[in-house]
Amino acid sequence: MALEIVTVPCLSDNYAYIAKGPDGVCLIDAPEAGPIIDALDRRGWSLGTILITHHHPDHVQGVEELRARYGCKVMGPRAEEHKLPPLDMALEEGMNGGEGVGYTEPLHVPGHTLGHMAFHFPRAKAVFTADSLMALGCGRLFEGTPEMMWDSLSKLAALPPETMVYSGHEYTTSNAAFALTIEPGNNALISRAEAIAKARAKGEPTAQVPLSLELDTNPFLRAGHPDVKAAVGMPDASDVQVFAEIRKRKDNF
Repeated sequence: MALEIVTVPCLSDNYAYIAKGPDGVCLIDAPEAGPIIDALDRRGWSLGTILITHHHPDHVQGVEELRARYGCKVMGPRAEEHKLPPLDMALEEGMNGGEGVGYTEPLHVPGHTLGHMAFHFPRAKAVFTADSLMALGCGRLFEGTPEMMWDSLSKLAALPPETMVYSGHEYTTSNAAFALTIEPGNNALISRAEAIAKARAKGEPTAQVPLSLELDTNPFLRAGHPDVKAAVGMPDASDVQVFAEIRKRKDNF
């Protein structure tokens, strides 16, 4: 069976994701309970597990209502356990589990926060990245360093290019506008920005894309590319130095 993935818009611009596999139904992040309950009820599903990516309130504030309603298990990064709702299992990279297409690899991807995790479902060719790798962007460095985030993005970039990336926010329109300031001549980026504008005009989500498209268009993943280094006036700089410059520019965009 395929992993059935449901995208659930929450709050003003967050996404939660429900994933149903052979071993049950899990939720990646819980920004708010109401829309998630509605999505589950419409399908007649219960909830077995919540996987938390990081401690920020807009990713966890629905946890307790969902736990009370479904009796589900809550798992999240051990490195942030003291900042999270009570965990039934504190996760570290290498603590893989699940059956069939539900088989899950927690990945340590610090930068946005120090303990941020992504959840990779390799047999389903999906990765849930929240605020690490984002559609045409990456999360702000609230706790980590440019070196941390570059290492995390490099880890995610090394996944198979056909992997679908499910990120945590609908920031794609503004991310596309910024990306075009870095690579205005990138034809793949120009086409993507046009497609994003059309999709958002219809109210369609745009934060769920193949990794291959991110590799071709996301300036944060492309910091090591000679064209990008030249574009920011740093042809001889290290990849992480260029990444840091791009992140600085985005923070002030």
